[in-house]
Amino acid sequence: MRKQLLLSLGILAFLALATIMVILYGEGYRFGFNGKPEVVGTGLLVATSSPDGAQVFVNNHLTTATNNTINLFPGTYSVKIFKDGYFSWQKQIVVQKEVVAKAEALLFPTAPQLASLTQTGVSHPVIDPTLTKVAFTVASQSVRKNGIYIFNLGNHSLISLQGGATQIADDTTDTFSSSQLSWSPDGKNLLATVSASTKTSTTYLLDATGFNATPQDVSETLPAVQANWDKIRETQTTLQIATLKKPLAVFLQANTKILAFSPDETKILYEATDSAKLPQIIKPPLIGTDSTPEVRNLENNTMYVYDVKEDKNFKIAGVTDGNLPQLSWYADSKHLVLVENKRIAVMEYDGQNKTIVYAGPFESPYVYPGPDGTSIIILTNLDNPDILPNLYSIGLK
Repeated sequence: MRKQLLLSLGILAFLALATIMVILYGEGYRFGFNGKPEVVGTGLLVATSSPDGAQVFVNNHLTTATNNTINLFPGTYSVKIFKDGYFSWQKQIVVQKEVVAKAEALLFPTAPQLASLTQTGVSHPVIDPTLTKVAFTVASQSVRKNGIYIFNLGNHSLISLQGGATQIADDTTDTFSSSQLSWSPDGKNLLATVSASTKTSTTYLLDATGFNATPQDVSETLPAVQANWDKIRETQTTLQIATLKKPLAVFLQANTKILAFSPDETKILYEATDSAKLPQIIKPPLIGTDSTPEVRNLENNTMYVYDVKEDKNFKIAGVTDGNLPQLSWYADSKHLVLVENKRIAVMEYDGQNKTIVYAGPFESPYVYPGPDGTSIIILTNLDNPDILPNLYSIGLK
């Protein structure tokens, strides 16, 4: 009887220990050796990529493929994601006990496709506030075909000017083909200013949704129109800032110039206008956030990105040769398009993984991220002085 009792107790103890081990394993604990055997809590690394099917290297060791999870002991790891035909992605990832860390790689092709979107020559292109339409002038055709066109960036699949752009004004009323253009805050109207040889100019208010047979001359009321548009833009920015926590909103208004909210409004690209320290907004700090070191001591004339959800602030770029670089948001709100040194690069919003996606000829500052996140639109004549520049798409998928 005593032996049976001891055997039963042993079985129960074994089952209890096995149950505890299964629970600990499910929570991420693993056996480790630090001078002696021990059970160590692990963290989870989730590695994803677009496109998927890429290799994942952890500390230079091929460990798995993307769209997979890996249990790792707490620490800092060098994570590299690689796929043939694409630039590699690499980042230092901090893994914490019982916390999910993410390695999310957007991979760009090493040989992007360059496709012509227009064929008759493009001048004075201006992108609208929604970043979906480009207005430009054409001066190489007949009087009725010359004028102002609007190109929808969402419908640019290898189509010519005639099929991909809508003409909203021609040269029968005035020489709109030589006008300077500016968009209204809602993207529904355009101001077209036509300069004359007598140093006077005429400004027209155009409907951007269709052809303007009788353009409206607003030269005499132009200051009022521009003041109204400026007020609308100011109100839009104020409303966006009003959605932020009060300490953050007050700080940004006092110490920064907001350049652009990300498309999903979760991040803010801004320029510091004074040296100041960004206060901690979320207390205590969140876990499982971007592990790239942040910078909260701001320097004047420097660009930063603030992540509203994670309360993280990252330095992006400072003044070079007296100028700040040209930056704009990529469609996914996780990347920025950088125009610098006559090259076009895409980088993550924390400044990591800067990838030069195009180093050919283009006319600055006419670089526009496509609204669907698959391309960047540029203006270029491909360094051929005998042809007019046209819009081209740099395919990044």
